Amino acid sequence: MSGIVVQIAEFYRAGFRAMVLGRLLWKIILLKLIVIFALAKVFFPDYLATNFSTDQARAEHVLAELTSPRGGVDYK
Repeated sequence: MSGIVVQIAEFYRAGFRAMVLGRLLWKIILLKLIVIFALAKVFFPDYLATNFSTDQARAEHVLAELTSPRGGVDYK
C-alpha cells in the first residue's frame, strides 16, 4: 500500500517540477486566496468571539442555530 502512495507522490512531484506556466498560475491562485481571506477577516469580524464570553455559550449558540427550524441567522 505504501508503495502505491510513494509512486503517486513521485508522479505529482515530477509533474509539478516540470511545470513552467503552472507555477505562475499556482502563485496567482495562492495570492488570490490570501487576499480573499484577508478581506474576509477585515469585513467579517469573529461574531462568536465578540458576542459570547465562554466556550459553553458559543457552543450553545451554535447548537441552537444549527437545530433551529427557521432559515436565517438573526444577528441582533
